[in-house]
Amino acid sequence: MTDKVTDELLALTQRLLASIAERDWATYQELCDPTLTSFEPEARGQLVEGMDFHHFYFDLSGMQRNQQTTLCSPRVRVMGDVAVVAYVRLHQRVIPDGTPETRGFEETRVWHKQQGKWRHVHFHRSPLPE
Repeated sequence: MTDKVTDELLALTQRLLASIAERDWATYQELCDPTLTSFEPEARGQLVEGMDFHHFYFDLSGMQRNQQTTLCSPRVRVMGDVAVVAYVRLHQRVIPDGTPETRGFEETRVWHKQQGKWRHVHFHRSPLPE
């Protein structure tokens, strides 16, 4: 594994998270494989397959865009044409009453190199204890 590959995967992960924060569906689709799978709190313990579940959240109106995401202690592991990026994600926002809020999540993102391009194929996101 070269530092160049690690840097590329971290940049792609940052770009993916920015697309989520900015509700940029076109970029999210570009980075994700259509068969994306995930375990996340919103799915209530179910394995989500495909993009429809995620698209729902991009389409919500009135969602706050004033937010920031920070990756803490990211680790990248490349195994041929598959890579795992693991980190703690801190998500900062201002809630409706004007109070700042920070929530933390443990995240693992799996990337697969397809036709020379990394595509996001699976993730697992769990909230940190309050």
